[in-house]
Amino acid sequence: RVFLLCQEPFVADEYIERLAWRTPGGGSRGGEAFDPKRLLEEFVNHIQELQVMDERIQRKVEKLEQQCQKEAKEFAKKVQELQKSNQVAFQHFQELDEHISYVATKVCHLGDQLEGVNTPRQRAVEAQKLMKYFNEFLDGELKSDVFTNSEKIKEAADIIQKLHLIAQELPFDSLMGFCCYPLSSPGKYHDLECQLIQEFTSAQRRGEISRMREVAAVLLHFKGYSHCVDVYIKQCQEGAFLRNDVFEDAAILCQRVNKQVGEIFSNPETVLAKLIQNIFEVKLQSYVKDQLEEHRKSDAEQYLKNLYDLYTRTTNLSSKLMEFNLGTDKQTFLSKLIKAIFISYLENYIEVEIGYLKSRSAMILQRYYDSKNHQKRSIGTGGIQDLKERLRQRTNLPLGPSIDTHGETFLSQEVVVNLLQETKQAFERCHRLSDPSDLPKNAFRIFSMLVEFLCTEHIDYALETGLAGIPSSDSKNANLYFLDVVHQANTIFHLFDKQFNDHLMPLISSSPKLSECLQKKKDIIEQMEVKLDMGIDTLNCMIGQMKHILAAEQRKTDFKPEDENNVLIQYTNACVKVCGYVRKQVEKIRNSMDGKNVDTVLMELGVRFHRLIYEHLQQYSYSCMGGMLAICDVAEYRKCAKDFKIALVLQLFDTLHALCNLLVVAPDNLKQVCSGEQLANLDKNILHSFVQLRVDYRSARLARHFS
Repeated sequence: RVFLLCQEPFVADEYIERLAWRTPGGGSRGGEAFDPKRLLEEFVNHIQELQVMDERIQRKVEKLEQQCQKEAKEFAKKVQELQKSNQVAFQHFQELDEHISYVATKVCHLGDQLEGVNTPRQRAVEAQKLMKYFNEFLDGELKSDVFTNSEKIKEAADIIQKLHLIAQELPFDSLMGFCCYPLSSPGKYHDLECQLIQEFTSAQRRGEISRMREVAAVLLHFKGYSHCVDVYIKQCQEGAFLRNDVFEDAAILCQRVNKQVGEIFSNPETVLAKLIQNIFEVKLQSYVKDQLEEHRKSDAEQYLKNLYDLYTRTTNLSSKLMEFNLGTDKQTFLSKLIKAIFISYLENYIEVEIGYLKSRSAMILQRYYDSKNHQKRSIGTGGIQDLKERLRQRTNLPLGPSIDTHGETFLSQEVVVNLLQETKQAFERCHRLSDPSDLPKNAFRIFSMLVEFLCTEHIDYALETGLAGIPSSDSKNANLYFLDVVHQANTIFHLFDKQFNDHLMPLISSSPKLSECLQKKKDIIEQMEVKLDMGIDTLNCMIGQMKHILAAEQRKTDFKPEDENNVLIQYTNACVKVCGYVRKQVEKIRNSMDGKNVDTVLMELGVRFHRLIYEHLQQYSYSCMGGMLAICDVAEYRKCAKDFKIALVLQLFDTLHALCNLLVVAPDNLKQVCSGEQLANLDKNILHSFVQLRVDYRSARLARHFS
């Protein structure tokens, strides 16, 4: 039961249930009947036991509380005693601290006094030793162990350095100075200096870093310290440049020395900077000279490639060396080293670049024209105003004598790609090799070369040749190759514009040359557009071809058949051929041009096409069935006009279709048709001219109704 009470968590309902379950007769268990009296008796007894247990536990709790209060009082008393002891100890500590401070002050004072006595004594001892060594030098016999033992070279060097300094301060004309002359002369001093440098060299070859550090520390006070650094730099480079890549070898060498030099010298940044300077002025300069001088006068292309490659690799090496500690202004230091190597080549770089680009571009063009067996002819060199004047004075005849180009456009994607590739490489070299102040100016000169050879000598020449090849409007079977020229010129100019934006703009974007380049580009575009506009004479040829088709295919009997009841065709053969020809030309124009130029040319062609059909229809007289056939032809022409996708052209053919209705409408309905929406605004003479084309026009009835 106590176990049940002590269970956690305690639940009264479960406790009563378990108690009843454990009592015989307290529940249905083992077939026993329920006995409430027995269960009540068990509950009463258990309550009494719980009361006894409660009293016992209560007494125990009171006893524990009393014990806890007693221990709390004892603990508080003990804490008070400890606080008093702590205060006493703190007072003793303060007294001890004051005493220690007093003693320390006395000791410091005593130490100062001892140092004041000991320092002169030590100096006197050192002076005595120096005098002893001085006597040995005067006697000419060095007997001391410090001079005879090679392992004590460091101590000997310190002694000789001091004696050398003393001897140099004494005037030579005095007796003492004369006696000390052997010490002030280079003899022994330099002998020892050479021994130290030799010891340093041997230690470096053995790889003994600690010994090298000791010797370098001794030599630091000697005049030959710089020679020690030179020896170290020279030996570092032995066997370091065995591969073909001198730049990679230099980077590896500097990386290795950078880790080592701080363990040897007291001024590692100076030593490393001197090593780098030696590499640049000796190894790299010699390598660059060998690579460039070989092609400088004989092969400009290879010379420029080598110059760009070597300068790039040198600057990349400089970027790697920037990671090392080379002093305060390492950027300026490395820049000066690079400039010293390349200054003689960079001074006239742009002249070599322009000369090479000019000769290379001319060769590419000439090779192309030679492959076509074409001899270039002179073209007009006038400016924009001259071209506009030529355009203003243009008639329906071709510009000058027509020449047969045999379908050749004289434009080559391969030539263009080669020219753009050469210019792209020139821009890259210009960006890398030009001085920042000269970069925009040099980039503009390269751009001018591109304009001269790509735009003027190639595209402009092809346009001029294409213009000269435009046949006259009355030529039969005329081949309109000028549109092919326009198509290719348009594609090429997009490539030119892309290079302008991708490679030239970054070089000139923040300089006054930007406006010059943009103006030059604008002039080029305007000049080409003027010449393309001059090529509008191609439309005359198209109209001439249409006239030829109509003249050859259209018969008078088409619109006035002999048998009105036996017409089996939907539209005439002339209409079919003209529409087929027009659709081909519209597609060709769309493929050859882009932007607003397409709409402009198609509008011009559409208007001329409408005028041609209008005048053509005016040449015939129409019977009733012939008028229906004319309406069918115009409907087909109108369907063809939809391919133009020009609202004005479609409107013109809609009106023409409405006019053709006058050829078949009943005489009584003529006035009603003429007042319709499409014909109401037309001049009455135009309406009259179409009505006159009817074969029944002379009948009194028709004339009366129309009047």
